[in-house]
Amino acid sequence: MKHGSMDTMKRLVLAAALLFPLAACGGGGEKAGGDTDKGKAGAAQGEGAAKGQGAAQGQPGAASFAPQDTATRRVRDALAKHDSAQADSIARADSIAADSIKKAGGTASRRFNAGEDPAFARANGWPVNYPRPLPGSILPEKRIVCYYGNPNSRRMGALGEFPRDEMLSRLQREVQRWTAADPQHPAVPCLHMVSVVAQGDAGPSGHYRSQMRDSQVDSIYQMAKSINGVFIVDVQVGTDDIRNIMPRFENILKNPDVHFAVDPEFYMRDGVVPGRKIGTMHAADINYVSEQLARIVRENRLPPKVLVIHRFTRNMVTNTEDIILRPEVQIVIDMDGWGAPWLKRDSYRDYVVRHPVQFTGFKLFYGNDTKKGDPLMTPADLLRLEPKPLYIQYQ
Repeated sequence: MKHGSMDTMKRLVLAAALLFPLAACGGGGEKAGGDTDKGKAGAAQGEGAAKGQGAAQGQPGAASFAPQDTATRRVRDALAKHDSAQADSIARADSIAADSIKKAGGTASRRFNAGEDPAFARANGWPVNYPRPLPGSILPEKRIVCYYGNPNSRRMGALGEFPRDEMLSRLQREVQRWTAADPQHPAVPCLHMVSVVAQGDAGPSGHYRSQMRDSQVDSIYQMAKSINGVFIVDVQVGTDDIRNIMPRFENILKNPDVHFAVDPEFYMRDGVVPGRKIGTMHAADINYVSEQLARIVRENRLPPKVLVIHRFTRNMVTNTEDIILRPEVQIVIDMDGWGAPWLKRDSYRDYVVRHPVQFTGFKLFYGNDTKKGDPLMTPADLLRLEPKPLYIQYQ
């Protein structure tokens, strides 16, 4: 398959799949009581939580989201926007990649799956030049392998689906698999907790998000420490601003093994209720977060912080070329979409490889990736990608 081209049915499937919010609906999979086709925000609520009570109890609140359009119109509009937005970059990158192959000897010796072609990666600017990281950095020498979720929800991800000991044991097995698959990049265990959860009710804050209690956040941090792992604080800001949310976590970020993540899907800067459309983060927002992390690193003499930004559409992150790289911060763009392996590879190519920042990540959904009979991608599958992801998240 040529880059940027697909037959009609494949394009319909791709557009339809990318329209659903993706983060919280599939972590638990069928084992957690069944996946739904709602997006992350619809499943982010704590199980059994009464509508409107989430913020007061420190739990994700309940939400339901009405469809905004017919499926046919959504697919048609998505295809039109997808084609228009990517036409120029696809043509440019494919032309450069073709020239590289020609210079190397005329014809390609093999046909790559999407996201696996080294020449295509080079044509789009990989590897990226970035400031030399400070001592004690995790990347690029090691790989982070995370369990993602919220302890109040079995449906949001693996972190909350299983009892503590079973969850940690499962994570350790994944870490061992990754280290065995790529010994040159030993895997570091990680717990990635959604600590501010987007919801369908405005709540007491009026910003459609529920903040977890400090004691809950600290309890998961202590779990990560118990396995010599790292901890990532993830925030879904709703209609709030990251500049209001991030300062609350400054104290825990003063620990050398605590890092940060922001989910643009739920960055609703235009005031739309989370789940009704996909949100957007600008480079300026990411630069603010990066600047604050760098300041915390300098003031507390810490090793670099990892900053994870989730992405599965073009508009989730704008102006990537304006993102500032700093020696104190290591930025990961995490491919956050679920579906069949071909769809995930396409998304990795289109929304990560085509828009280089610094490091790459890849999310795997135990439930949603496999519920139609497709296999869960393996370490060997992901190690064929170019560039190779150094952050792996299981949901």
